[in-house]
Amino acid sequence: MKRLKKTKFVSQFYVFMLFEEIYGLKDIKKKLIQAVEQNHVAHAQLFAGRAGSGNLAMALAMATYIFCENKGENDACGQCAACSKMKKLVHPDLHFVLPVSSTTKVAKPLSQDFLKEWRSFALQNTYAGISEWLACIGAESKTPSISAEESRKIVSTLSLMPYESEYKILLIWLPEYLNITSANALLKALEEPPQKTLFFLVSEQPEKMLITILSRLQRIRVRDFEDEEVRLFLEEKLSIAAEKARQVAHLAEGNLQKAIYMSQEIEDDNHLLFRDWMRLCYTRNYQALIEKSEEFAKMPKEVQKNLLLYGLSMSQETLLYKYASEELLRVDAHSLEFINGFAKTMDMSKIHSLYYLLNEALQHLERNANAKIIFLDTSLLISQMIR
Repeated sequence: MKRLKKTKFVSQFYVFMLFEEIYGLKDIKKKLIQAVEQNHVAHAQLFAGRAGSGNLAMALAMATYIFCENKGENDACGQCAACSKMKKLVHPDLHFVLPVSSTTKVAKPLSQDFLKEWRSFALQNTYAGISEWLACIGAESKTPSISAEESRKIVSTLSLMPYESEYKILLIWLPEYLNITSANALLKALEEPPQKTLFFLVSEQPEKMLITILSRLQRIRVRDFEDEEVRLFLEEKLSIAAEKARQVAHLAEGNLQKAIYMSQEIEDDNHLLFRDWMRLCYTRNYQALIEKSEEFAKMPKEVQKNLLLYGLSMSQETLLYKYASEELLRVDAHSLEFINGFAKTMDMSKIHSLYYLLNEALQHLERNANAKIIFLDTSLLISQMIR
């Protein structure tokens, strides 16, 4: 088997500060632009979208449009001093609050302690989530939060007057991580908003936020990306070949970050790893499964995630192969060969169970559970389910 290579973040530097740089989502862009043109911008907005959606990108593009000194009909100019600062996320009237955790360098962290890392992360990984952010700051095994100490920073930020623009903007990324003290501080600010202050909350799980906060926000629902939007992104931004981009877009299910991971994966390695894993589960070779779990646990976290994502994709394709039409499959030859044999041992109930187990393992992995335990437990459950 070829040696696995460590999956990295997208290495090229992408700037998603303009509406035109976000693929698709034309209806949301139009609504936001009209709000600015008609001077009807709500003082507190919730950009709600699932992981891998364009919620953060849309909030940053909206901030750029508001700050822009030479607005066009459909976008910011991208050339003025304000736009130039937004391209680096250094505009003095844009403030950030983020979930953070202690690291070897910072014992009592605040958002401001990681602004340098955040700017780089938000520009290069605009569609990434909390697990990628924690990896970026070296806190993979920690539990993130927006702490009580952060509430004092929120209050001091809100007391500032706009420096260059008509408005100042407080962007809170993943407000579902607000603890009760910081949430109450934000609630008070929303109830009595300072003049010329806008709140942009970017959330993946708004149902975890306080109802009292949600009731004071204008919700902007950022839908998942369509397959065609994902395909164009992969081809134009990542230079992925057209056929592979089409396949990945189909399997990514509207999650652009998932598509980026899948396009970066070593596909042959994932195929061989998953095939051999399922064979061990089928034969109930428990000693080999223990060794395989140890092997998986030593792999980089993003490679572990890619393996589970590949397994989820194979589960979906097996279901289509067995109960729909082979014409609907979007896999290459060696994956089709695996699906052909795998489908003989699987019925609909087993396929659903496999998908559930792999998805649950992925969720536990993203929450920084012990990788060896995750893979061993999943292996034993799959082995029991298959036979």
